[in-house]
This record gives sequence, structure tokens and C-alpha cells, in this order.
Amino acid sequence: MSARIFFVGAGPGAADLITIRGARLLRHADVVIYAGSLVDRKLVQLYATKADVYDSAGMTLSEVVTVMMDAIASNKSVVRLHTGDPSIYGAIQEQMEALDRLDVDYQVVPGVTSAFAAAAALKQELTLPELSQTVIITRIEGRTPVPEREQLSTIARIGATMLIYLSVGMVEKVVDQLLQGGYTAATPAAVVCRASWDDEQIIRCTLADLADKVHEAGIDRQALIIVGDVLAARREGLKAKSLLYDGSFTHGFREGHVA
Repeated sequence: MSARIFFVGAGPGAADLITIRGARLLRHADVVIYAGSLVDRKLVQLYATKADVYDSAGMTLSEVVTVMMDAIASNKSVVRLHTGDPSIYGAIQEQMEALDRLDVDYQVVPGVTSAFAAAAALKQELTLPELSQTVIITRIEGRTPVPEREQLSTIARIGATMLIYLSVGMVEKVVDQLLQGGYTAATPAAVVCRASWDDEQIIRCTLADLADKVHEAGIDRQALIIVGDVLAARREGLKAKSLLYDGSFTHGFREGHVA
């Protein structure tokens, strides 16, 4: 049975950062259920010009599944549009489990998550040799619990580049746990609010002044916190360059030469 339900990543915000496949599916969709609290309605209006549109912000899981099943019964195609990439804090697991129980086929279409839109806004590579080769995507515990082994104070001990979602409203708690975990007050940090949107905001700071900067900017949601030494690499002139294009480095496509 070919899929008629598609979970699609809308991207971080800008309408042209949705994938070509995602845009095509929206254009041909009969029904669109979109996360209205995070996905720009203008994106839906741009691509889904013929669809019946539902905003899931006020809907329950059962209501969402009912709309999907009613559409399938009428031989219609459905796009379930989530912000960023559906696999990152996308709340799609329970929807897919419900469709599995009903023996309904579906597909998942990836999108650009806000972490990478934020890195692009900062013009920042997240993995630099000798500084950090690990990127941790996480969040602090709020109303949604976090496993004890994944508390910020625990995973901060790694010292990797950290991308912290859904936590800017608890920024003081974030800073406190990061400092407990081994980062210092001088550790570089940044906040990107509404990455790729027209009203995008960028804050560059250290952990010492992160909370004050966030409050001064009036940012309390839709923002990503980035922490790690990679953020200061260019400013401090650190030698953290890949060997890939070094003239003395030999690899499968080029013989290196020492001057």
C-alpha cells in the first residue's frame, strides 16, 4: 500500500528552507495539518494552495489522527507539517504508533532543524579539530522530564559543542548546570532566536553574561542556546583547521606535498 500520509519537516522558519520534496508534497496535498505554534502560516499558504488546512496547536493526538483517517477514507493525501526536522523534538512518535496500530502506511520527509539554521546565522562550523568533534543536541528538564543520566550537569562534562533546545525560558538553570558540569564562566555562548525568520535575533556572549543578555533582549521562547569553544575559534585565532585541504595532507583524491 503506497503512503498517503507524509510527516514533513518544514525547516527552521524561512519558507525557502523547506526541502524540494517537502514543498512538492505540500503542493499536491489534499489535507495539511501543521504545527501552528511554530510553523509560519505563510509557508503553508505559499505551497499548500489547494489543501484543507488544520492548525494542530489546539488539537489532541486523537483529533489529529481522526483528521488523517477521515482523509484516507476519502482517498485524500495528508501532509503532517512539523517545524524543523520531525525527528528532533517533533512529537511524531505517538502519531506514528497510532498509524501503525491502524495499519496505515506513511513516510517521513526530513527537514532543516533550527540547530543548523542557527549555525548558519552565526557563520559557525560546529566541529573543529582539536576543539570539538562532538555535537550534543539536548534540552533542560522542564515540564518534559529528562533521564537522570542526561542532566545538563552530567553531559556538560564532555566539553563538546552543545546545542540546547527548548530551554531559553530557564536560562539561569541552564547556566548553573553547565557551570556545575565543567564549563567556565568564560566559555563562549550564543543564542539564536527564530533562526532564519525575518525577525531573527543573535546574541554572542559568555556563560557569565548569558542570562542577562537573554533577559535584556526579551527572549523567552523559539531560541536555541549554543555553547562551546568553537564559537571563539576565529576571534581568538585558534589553529583549528581541517586537514582536508592542507597541501601537505595526503588522502584518496590527492597526494600531499611538503613545501
